[in-house]
Amino acid sequence: MAVVNRINLLRNIGQFDSVSPPPAAALAPLTLIYAENGRGKTTVSNIFRSLATNNPQLILDRHRLGAENTPHVVLVVDGQNIVFENGVWTRDVPAVSVFDDDFVSKNVCSGVEIHPSHRQNLHELILGAQGVQLNDALQEKVAQIERHNVELRGRANAIPEHLRNGLSVEEFCGLNPDPDIENKIDLAGKRISAAKSATKIRDQEQFDQFTPPKFDLAWLESSLSKSLANVEAAATERVQQHFQALGEGAERWVGEGIAFLGESCPFCGLSSWDSRLISEYKVYFSEEYDRLTTTLLEAIDRVEHEHGEPVVAAFERDARKFYQNRDFWAGFFSVPDFDIDTAEMHRAWIDARNAVLNQLKLKSLAPLEPRTLSPETLHLVQRFHDLADAMSAKMAAFENANEEIALIKERIEADDLSALQRDFDSLQATKSRFEDGVRELCQSYLDEKAAKQNTERQRDETRQQLDVYRNQIFPQYEDRINDYLARLNASFRLSRIHSVNRRSGSSTSYAVVINNHTVDIAATEGPSFKNTLSAGDRSTLALAFFFSSLDMEDDLGQRIVVIDDPMTSLDEHRTLRTVREILLLSARVQQVLVLSHSKSFLCRVWESAPMNSRVALRIFREQQGSNVAVWNVHDDCVTAHDKRYELVCSYLAAANADNERLVAQALRPMLEAFIRVAFPSDFPPGSLLGQFAGRCEQRHGQAGELLSPEDTAELRELTAYANRFHHDSNPAWETEHINDAELADMASRIIVFLSRR
Repeated sequence: MAVVNRINLLRNIGQFDSVSPPPAAALAPLTLIYAENGRGKTTVSNIFRSLATNNPQLILDRHRLGAENTPHVVLVVDGQNIVFENGVWTRDVPAVSVFDDDFVSKNVCSGVEIHPSHRQNLHELILGAQGVQLNDALQEKVAQIERHNVELRGRANAIPEHLRNGLSVEEFCGLNPDPDIENKIDLAGKRISAAKSATKIRDQEQFDQFTPPKFDLAWLESSLSKSLANVEAAATERVQQHFQALGEGAERWVGEGIAFLGESCPFCGLSSWDSRLISEYKVYFSEEYDRLTTTLLEAIDRVEHEHGEPVVAAFERDARKFYQNRDFWAGFFSVPDFDIDTAEMHRAWIDARNAVLNQLKLKSLAPLEPRTLSPETLHLVQRFHDLADAMSAKMAAFENANEEIALIKERIEADDLSALQRDFDSLQATKSRFEDGVRELCQSYLDEKAAKQNTERQRDETRQQLDVYRNQIFPQYEDRINDYLARLNASFRLSRIHSVNRRSGSSTSYAVVINNHTVDIAATEGPSFKNTLSAGDRSTLALAFFFSSLDMEDDLGQRIVVIDDPMTSLDEHRTLRTVREILLLSARVQQVLVLSHSKSFLCRVWESAPMNSRVALRIFREQQGSNVAVWNVHDDCVTAHDKRYELVCSYLAAANADNERLVAQALRPMLEAFIRVAFPSDFPPGSLLGQFAGRCEQRHGQAGELLSPEDTAELRELTAYANRFHHDSNPAWETEHINDAELADMASRIIVFLSRR
């Protein structure tokens, strides 16, 4: 609860140089402040608005011209000083509501048209403290979302565009990690290469299996171990010993020469049959021997055929073709490894072949001598076989490779290069998305996005709460404002008061109903706000808005209300209604301060207000500024009729020759004022008393009689005397002789006449 007890100091502000009102100028629950225009009413109302809103600019803007120091204000609130100095209040008093030109300009109109800002301000006015708090919270969320958007744009711009490969920042940051991304990029790149090389792929062969033939060890061992079973072992031994004595190649030489053997030796001519050795030769080199040597020669030819240079050369050609094929297909899919050293295999193959042939050739020199493959030969053959087996194992993987080649050949017929490129770019973007540095930039963006989404959720929740509140408050406000418009004698009412959500903020929309015709406030052509409501209507509407908004305040009983010139452009009847509403309001709030340049308006408030709760001040000109003092309202509330009546009564009580002519001149206006109040319909402004007396005489004895014959006669006699002292009925009125006894008699009779009704 707060009450402004007094204004202690007004310095360097507006018209106030350095004003300290006297102790008698303390404020009351109802304080009336009279001031002519330009003396400081608006300055005082701005001080209270600044006190309520803690807005120092409202005071600083009224820094007194020519003053060196800044404005300084001291108010006493609840017995304690509240000071404005150096642009700062020591504390604010939020429970102050101010009606002034600023309120009208912000909430109704600043001229003759309603602008969006008026409707936005009115929206807050209707909502009241609770609704404004919700609306402020909503607007803060809206502003916070805009800040999120600015931050998001900055964080999005920090992500290099070339890394996104055509994806939006949202899409890029939303990508999921892929542990197999490298393989997928490789495959996608190869599919693009395949699509670009479609003609070459169609013509390229698949992988042909090629492996070197192995040596048939069992067959070789069998060939080497063959001998002649029917040749005597002793003879065989003697022949072979003879061959050994002859030296290398002897058996072959002898074997070939046995064909020339006849009855005599081809070398000596002696009889062959006399030689036991020759006889053994003939047994040794039998037909079976010929078959054995032939078999050995065939074995050598077989080895040459299967493992000779042409076969090895063909293998080398196949290897080169295979490697070229692999290099080609490696550009389109993951071709299996083929790390076989063909040069090593070539060497191992030749070594094994030569070793085998050497073994066969040795056998052929002594066909009947059983042999086996030497350990060295077996080692060379096994080494070659191991390399061949390894190659065969590698070749097995290329069975699946041929299936992949078939798939690629089929796929290139249907692949869309542009679609493949998009897929490739997307995979590249996925890879870039999770690289060091980029990962942190994207996480920063996603964090801000999540924060924005959280704020949007809070905004939606707050908006929902505000909508529920507005759906309750706006119908109530429409009823209240139309009630006040009726009480203020307005010829119009409002309808369709509702809230409108716009990007710039919430606002209020409503229509004015005049003579059952609805005029929308947003109308710009035809009937509109500016051409259907007069200045007085707009003032009345502003008052209705203000009073209605006060009704919505939860702390109405603790509020201080400041009203600055509420009756601007109001007619007589609306002024009376306004006086009544102010008095009703003063009974409901803690304190009311009314400022006005109209003495008559303030007098009406004063006369109807409780005597123990009112005080009146005036702001008056003093030297080059303004000052504040107590205002004797009674002196300004006394009418001219009251003053004449008091003048006449004083003269009758104590005759004063100096006032005789003033008393005589006062008599006719007293009669005219009385008749005008008593008979307003029959004595309108401009009427003459003599004409009225004639009208009374015409109605004597009728239902519409005005004055009795006796009163009519008295009125004529009193009028005749009073006319002697007025310029329109007596040219010599200023010099007309006055008899004290006659004047006293006529004055007494007029007092009696005025008291008859």
